Amino acid sequence: MALNHKSEFRKSCLKKLKFSNELTKYYKNKIILLKLEKVIKELKAKEVLLYIPMKELEVDVSLLIKKLRKEKINIYVPFMEGDSFKSVKYRLPLVKKKFGIYEPNNSFLKHKKLDLAIVPVVGVDAICKRIGFGKGMYDRFFYRLNYSTTIVFTQLELCKSNEILSNEYDIQANLIITS
Repeated sequence: MALNHKSEFRKSCLKKLKFSNELTKYYKNKIILLKLEKVIKELKAKEVLLYIPMKELEVDVSLLIKKLRKEKINIYVPFMEGDSFKSVKYRLPLVKKKFGIYEPNNSFLKHKKLDLAIVPVVGVDAICKRIGFGKGMYDRFFYRLNYSTTIVFTQLELCKSNEILSNEYDIQANLIITS
């Protein structure tokens, strides 16, 4: 029953995002990027996991990635691998992969511990756990990390359920940033 509720909630959140006004999205995106910059500075984060955005559905962090790289902050992004992903250093060129997601080429370079992970969400449930696209990749990634890091969820427009829809293994953020 909860899975059906979760699936229906996910669909309603995606529908809400898809039909948002482009000008409104642009404005909200700017606000969220400013908030993210502030959090990164406050935490003095130097090793940051971000994501390559699906522009119509997620906060477009492309400009933030560019700015942080100029500030000598190491940016990592997901590289899909099996049922999860690993974090690889952001670098060009980006290649369109599974699910229409762009990724840099694979890297076998080991990096330092992440100071901060910025994670896109489709929605959150009543206890602020992540509702994503339903593949569980972020959940598996964080479960397999051998340390904990600060997690920040981003969303163009808050889509929050009044019910608990998550499972025990679903990730929870330290902070949710929306417009």
